[in-house]
Amino acid sequence: MRNIPSNLAAHMADGATNLCHCWKLIRRDGKSFGFTDHDRDLAFGGTTFAARSGLEAAEATAELGFAVGGGEVSGALMSAGLTEDDISSGLYDDASVETWLVNWSKVEERLLLDIGSIGEIRRSDGSFVAEVRGIMHRYDEERGRLYRATCAADLGDARCKMNLSSSTYSDTGTVTRTDGFLGIAASGIGFADGWCTGGMLTWLTGSNVGVSVEIKVHRAISGTDEFDLWQRAPQAIKAGDTFRVTAGCDKTHGMCRRKFKNAANFRGFPHMPGNDFIIRMPQQGEPGLDGGSLFK
Repeated sequence: MRNIPSNLAAHMADGATNLCHCWKLIRRDGKSFGFTDHDRDLAFGGTTFAARSGLEAAEATAELGFAVGGGEVSGALMSAGLTEDDISSGLYDDASVETWLVNWSKVEERLLLDIGSIGEIRRSDGSFVAEVRGIMHRYDEERGRLYRATCAADLGDARCKMNLSSSTYSDTGTVTRTDGFLGIAASGIGFADGWCTGGMLTWLTGSNVGVSVEIKVHRAISGTDEFDLWQRAPQAIKAGDTFRVTAGCDKTHGMCRRKFKNAANFRGFPHMPGNDFIIRMPQQGEPGLDGGSLFK
């Protein structure tokens, strides 16, 4: 049962109320924005909630148990802070959203109604509709460590412990040729063919600065490095844009040992039996089926 602050409960018990909704949106990069459906700006908790922002809320649902509730908010892409480029770049993916019920005449009388996160965002004709997912959707996400043969860490993270700042594993380049969104060419990087396949490319300058994308294929041909990207760039890539690339890792124990000399930090179970071994029929007298180690 929700506990309503006494001062707000007293106001709601009056014959007439001064209530409005406020939304605080916190992006993945930590930048926050405030919006309200009131007709003037409100401020509390260190955030200014902008009026006249075109933001509106649709009906929200709450579910019992672990079912995922949620709703939608819609608005215009305008100078209030929500821009087409930022949405396309993924800055609002999984952003946190706080929904408040506020007495606009006394903002200290307020109630936090819900905390959710941004899901799917649909855009058209200068406006957007954003899905707001309830907190229970976190239970649909993969959590904890999985028992699998491949590594559960990402190259260069705290569990992997690889230092990717070394010139052996990363380098910078400048686009000399591109199709504008998925393919680029650069010269002078100097890695062997395929060295960066499965690695990351991060834009340092240009319209996509700060955006990272996984490399699908890396080809080194006659002094030119070509990169095919898995994800289309949010904004057009242009010749002269600079980027940083890191070596690729397929998360196998063999690559971790040979390419990165980092087997001590491998976060997988490379000696677990594969599916073929598990489902095949055993043969009488066959060695290796006595419950002992398969690798001694």
